[in-house]
Amino acid sequence: MNLVNHADREKRMNLRLIMNRFANVVFFLATMLGLVVLGVLIVRVLTEGLAWINMDFLTGKLSTQPERAGIMGAILGTLWLMAVVAPVTMFFGVGTAIYLELYAKKNRFNSWLETNISNLAGVPSIVYGILGMTIFVRALDFGNIILAGGFTMSLLILPIVIVASQEALRAVPGHLSEASYGMGATKWQTIRRIILPTALPGIMTGAILSLSRAIGETAPLVVIGIPALLIPFPGGIFDKFTVLPMQIYYWTLDSSLIDAYANLAAATIVTLLVILLLLNATAIMVRAKFQKQYD
Repeated sequence: MNLVNHADREKRMNLRLIMNRFANVVFFLATMLGLVVLGVLIVRVLTEGLAWINMDFLTGKLSTQPERAGIMGAILGTLWLMAVVAPVTMFFGVGTAIYLELYAKKNRFNSWLETNISNLAGVPSIVYGILGMTIFVRALDFGNIILAGGFTMSLLILPIVIVASQEALRAVPGHLSEASYGMGATKWQTIRRIILPTALPGIMTGAILSLSRAIGETAPLVVIGIPALLIPFPGGIFDKFTVLPMQIYYWTLDSSLIDAYANLAAATIVTLLVILLLLNATAIMVRAKFQKQYD
């Protein structure tokens, strides 16, 4: 009987080892397939776009002639948009996270509120575009200016910033707060001098990742009617504007008529990737600096 049980256990163990190896092979092949596809896309974009990137392209205005078109207006529009999105999301996102984690009572309503905030992070971006069009473009009569676009994109990434900030605040060791209270500090002094500085690296990571998503979004801006026309360079938050993803979108559509627009779209993609890499690199350096300072 013992020999039979031992044989059955050995068979089950061998079956598990075979299934484990099979799963490892499948996951490895899936990963390699994704990397190969990504590599092919990157190589194709670089091949088609690098030759078109020069100072005239980076500093020029939009034009109906592909060889004379530039993206300075789209770059400025993207930067102005982020100048609205960043402070709005940081103020309301971090503030909401502080309230939910450190002030709000743990009851059914607040649990329901946190659950819905987490669910909002997964809502399709086009829904936020419809919301922005209804509130900021039509109800408040902003029109399709930078301020309306910035508020719309802020709604898009606000749930992500709130959730990331909550996780960062929860990761702060409890003994730090207790030591601060033991020294006679008030709750706000503890939050401002102990909890926030300690949680800042995690908060910044979530905020930067959220901004990176906002920079690459197109659907909400299409819905609120951001044009890709020959408009002047934006000089403030009340000006009409376009952004890099919008130019990529429209030039990709126009590539079916004129092949050169595909090269312009590829060159703009490369430019957008460089901006995102610089943004993420800056975030990593700032995060590392604060992490080292408060460790």
